[in-house]
Amino acid sequence: MSVIQRVVKPTTRKGKKVLLSREPQVIEGPKRTLFLQGRKASVKVRNLLNDLYDIKKPDARKLSKKNDITIFENVVPLEELCRKNETPLFVFGSHNKKRPDNIVFGRMYDYSLLDMIELGIESYNGFHEFSNSKISLGTKPCLIFSGPEWEQTDELKHLKSIFVDMFHREYVENVRLQGLEHVISFTFADGKILLRSYKVLLKKSGCSTPRIELDEIGPRIDFAIRRNKLPSEDLMKEASRKPKELKKTVKKNIIVDGLGTTHGRIHIGKQNVGKLQTRKMKGLKKTTQEKTLDKLRKRKSMDSEDHEIRKKIKRTDFY
Repeated sequence: MSVIQRVVKPTTRKGKKVLLSREPQVIEGPKRTLFLQGRKASVKVRNLLNDLYDIKKPDARKLSKKNDITIFENVVPLEELCRKNETPLFVFGSHNKKRPDNIVFGRMYDYSLLDMIELGIESYNGFHEFSNSKISLGTKPCLIFSGPEWEQTDELKHLKSIFVDMFHREYVENVRLQGLEHVISFTFADGKILLRSYKVLLKKSGCSTPRIELDEIGPRIDFAIRRNKLPSEDLMKEASRKPKELKKTVKKNIIVDGLGTTHGRIHIGKQNVGKLQTRKMKGLKKTTQEKTLDKLRKRKSMDSEDHEIRKKIKRTDFY
């Protein structure tokens, strides 16, 4: 039985603009994240969801009501909520006797589950426990992943990719030094993931480069890895496929070195250096003696050519 999908056609200019914004873009903007809780959530889980929501704002949506969802058994209700709120990322909090203080980070592809990883909260210190000044709304954070384990297992690779997608904002080509205000550090040590958040302080150093200090502002979280649901190779390849506009075309005789400098090679024909036009200066002009010598050489060459022609004429037999 085939299901026919209804094609929505815009009737106004604003409706057409909204539909175009929902289509896949060549350069994607910041991805929205949905924050929600399950049947039961502890105070620690709710506070953590609020802190992550404050960091992600304004590209986030938080649901205050509890949801009867068991995410690893049936993910269809969560997919419908993500489709309804137009959020390709989600953070799901829950609490039960078997898995207390539970947080699930996940992603959607075409509003179908791509991957998700379940983490347990071992220790937590929220924003309210730090009396330092907080960062401004919408600040683009600098992400630091410490430890070689982030590139060794598929589970940590996907978790790193989820964190990058979640805290990524607008695409920029240049970064201003004063714009680096927020640093989020992810460290893998002893089987745990340590999340730390710092505010960057620029101090006077007596030179052009300021002295940088990090002031912890929270939240401070220690995660333990629990369950996961990773995608297949074909699905991940389809989800990470780049459009044709972003693929680099190879140009002949052009090389870019490690520092980003472009080097080009030009092929030209053989040149006669003696006939090159130089700058007309008094110092480069020929003297009268050089001119007379050139005239004499030309006369000698002409006389020698005439003499050779005469010899050839005499040797030729006419019949």
